[in-house]
Amino acid sequence: MNLTLKQYIDWVQSWKLNPSEIIKYYFDKAQKLNSEYFSFIRFHEDYILDNTSNFSSRPLHWVPIWIKDIILTKNYISSCWSHMLKNYISPYSATCFLNLEKNWWLMIWKTNMDEFAMWWSTENSYFGITKNNHWVDRVPWWSSWWSAVAVASDSCIAALWTDTWWSVRQPASFCGIVWLKPTYGRVSRYGVQSMASSLDQVGTFTKTVEDARILLSSIAWFDPQDSQSDKRADNIDFLDYSDPKNFKIWLPTEVLWEGLDPKVKSKFLETIEKLKSEWFQIDEISIPPLTYSVPMYYTLMPAEVSTNLARLDWIKFGLQEDTTNFDTMMDYYSKIRSSWFGDEAKRRILLGTFVLSSANYEWYYIKAQKARDQLKSDFDKIYSSYDIIIMPTVPEVAWKIWERSDDPLKMYLADMYTIPANMWWLPAISVPIWTIEDRWEDMPVWIQLMANTWQEKKIFDLWEWIEKNN
Repeated sequence: MNLTLKQYIDWVQSWKLNPSEIIKYYFDKAQKLNSEYFSFIRFHEDYILDNTSNFSSRPLHWVPIWIKDIILTKNYISSCWSHMLKNYISPYSATCFLNLEKNWWLMIWKTNMDEFAMWWSTENSYFGITKNNHWVDRVPWWSSWWSAVAVASDSCIAALWTDTWWSVRQPASFCGIVWLKPTYGRVSRYGVQSMASSLDQVGTFTKTVEDARILLSSIAWFDPQDSQSDKRADNIDFLDYSDPKNFKIWLPTEVLWEGLDPKVKSKFLETIEKLKSEWFQIDEISIPPLTYSVPMYYTLMPAEVSTNLARLDWIKFGLQEDTTNFDTMMDYYSKIRSSWFGDEAKRRILLGTFVLSSANYEWYYIKAQKARDQLKSDFDKIYSSYDIIIMPTVPEVAWKIWERSDDPLKMYLADMYTIPANMWWLPAISVPIWTIEDRWEDMPVWIQLMANTWQEKKIFDLWEWIEKNN
C-alpha cells in the first residue's frame, strides 16, 4: 500500500478509505515485519480499542502513527529502552502527544531506541538491535532508526522522534526517507524525557516533504509548560508552497573534507551543479569554527546528560531494591547505576561528570559555551545574506552491523554535518535523492538543508522544488 499522509487525508475525506481497515492493515503489517527488523517494542492494541470510538467522530480520525519510547504517554509504559525504566508508567502525557490526539492521530505502537536516546547504531538498546529495512545486515544508524525503519518499511504512515544532534536526520538518510528537525522551541518538549535539554527537539519521519509540513503543523504549539517554548511556534505559515528560485544558498567549504566518501561527494556535487544550472546562487564559503562543532558538542552534551540522569537512582524513579542489604547509600547507588545503565549511558555520565567537576568546569564547560555563542554569531552573520545552508547529511552510507562498534571516536566524527542544527537551534531537513553502490548493494544517500530559526518554510519550499525537478 505504502500510503503517504497526504494520500490518507485526501482519500479519507473523499470516502475512498475506511480508516479502521487502514489501522488494522498497518497494525498487522508492523507485527509481521517486526520479527525481521525489530522496530517496535510495544504494540498498543488496548489504546486503539479505547480511543477509536472517540476519534471516529473527528473528520480525519485514526491517522496511524508510532512514537518514540522517550515520549511520555499517560497510563502506558515509557521506558526510554533502558533497564532503569523498564516498567515506568507515566502519570501524564507529553504535550506533543496530546497535540497528536487533538489532531486525530492514533498511536498504535512505540518504537525501539537506543538507551535514553544516546545515539548509537541500535547496538545499545536494552531490548535488541534494529536492522536496516534495505539490508538487514546494516545499521539504520542512530537512536531514532527504529522510527526510520518503521516508516521506510511502510509499517506506519509517519512517526515522531527526538533529535539531539542527528538522531532523526541520519537514520532517515540511512533508510531513505524524509526527516525534519524543527526550530528549537517550535514543538514543546514537556513530557519528553530529556537527554540533553538545550539540544533535544521533537522531529518527524515522513515519506515526503509535503507530509512533513502536515505533521509539523499538528504538533507545533506554544506551550507555557515548556520554559523553552516560544510564542512564534504557533505561526504555521510553512504550509503553503512558494517558488524558491530567488534563494541564496551557502555551501560550507569544510563539509567537503577528506572524510566524505568519494561516491557520496560526487553525487552531492552533481546536485550542486544541477541547482546552479537552474540559476540558484550557491556560494562556497569557509567557516573554520564549524570543524570544532563536534568537540564542542561532546563537551556540552555529556554535561547535560549527567545532570538529567542523576535523578535515576531507583529511589526517586524506577524500582527500589531492599536498601537494608547495603551498608551505605553510596553502595546502593553504585550497585544500581553500574548494573542497570548500559555502557554508552555510563560513558556519557562519566564524561559529563568530569566536565562539570570543580577542577574542569571553567576549562571545558565554560569554554565550550563561549565557543557555542561565538559560532552562533558567525551563523547569524551568514544568514543575514543567505537563505539556506546545504550540505550532506552523513559522510558515508550505512555500514554493517558491529562494523564500527569498536571505534566510537570514528562514529562520533561522522556527526559534523548534523550537529550545527542542534547546537544553534536551527531547523533542518534531510531528504534522499539518489543511491550509490556499496559492496554490491544500492544504498540511499541524501542532502541536508538548514535555514535560520523559524524559517522552516524555506527548507520545505526548496526541497519540494528539488523533489519535483530531480
